[in-house]
Amino acid sequence: MSSWADDDAPVRSEEPLAAVPEPGTEAAAGAAGATVPQRTAAAPSMRVLTVNTHKGFTWFNRRFVLEELRHAIRSVDADLVFLQEVQGIHEGHSVRVAAWPETPHYEFLADRIWPQFAYGRNAVYPAGHHGNAVLSKYPIVGFDNHDVSFGGREGRGLLHCIVRIPGHEIELHAICVHLGLREAHRQRQLALLCGLVGERVPAAVPLLVAGDFNDWRRRADRVLVRDASLREVFACANGRVAPTFPALLPLLPLDRIYVRNARSHRPLALPRHPWARLSDHAPLAAEIGL
Repeated sequence: MSSWADDDAPVRSEEPLAAVPEPGTEAAAGAAGATVPQRTAAAPSMRVLTVNTHKGFTWFNRRFVLEELRHAIRSVDADLVFLQEVQGIHEGHSVRVAAWPETPHYEFLADRIWPQFAYGRNAVYPAGHHGNAVLSKYPIVGFDNHDVSFGGREGRGLLHCIVRIPGHEIELHAICVHLGLREAHRQRQLALLCGLVGERVPAAVPLLVAGDFNDWRRRADRVLVRDASLREVFACANGRVAPTFPALLPLLPLDRIYVRNARSHRPLALPRHPWARLSDHAPLAAEIGL
């Protein structure tokens, strides 16, 4: 099942300081052009979205679409948004590109909808930097960015946030992931992710891990199930992880949403348009019961 609905006190710092599907839950489905379902008055839940923003440009950098991307992200009405390849600063683009915002992209996307956000730089270069970000409607009470880059050519990171959910006695841990393109690097990065979960995330608290895993060989699941007790939302519902790349015709399952200690979880179908023209990756969304 594709991620598309088709047939097949704010934290404002750049640096820090296995669920089983609910019985009867249907897999996300629908015709092309379907809209995101409205919330219901059921038990407390959290809506999450993950998207690789491609630094605000369409595939091949043909158009700058950050404003359109902001509207699309808002339309999902997510409580937590996981962003990868989000631009912090780019001195060249800020001069040459029309409609380039005065604030970092993660802050522009957060606007007044997500008063809390955390950002971790993964790649730093002479013109600026980009990385992962988490936008939250709930208080982010702590965060830390973990550099998992190997080889010096790909800036990769794990942004670990602790989110306090009003009305709950425990806190939610959220990890925004961007892994490397090489299999050897990804295996080492997955080991670091499992180590981070084991060392920093209490065994009984809810955990969300989402982002761009670049795992077209589908080798991450067995590692994350075995070593971190994580379950992938789309795989649990549909029997396989969702293809998300390229966005115009998703074939490769690069992006994921994993959960642990969730009461329930189900994928949400997103419309093909406008998402297909806003990045090189399709987004994923899910409803998570806490």
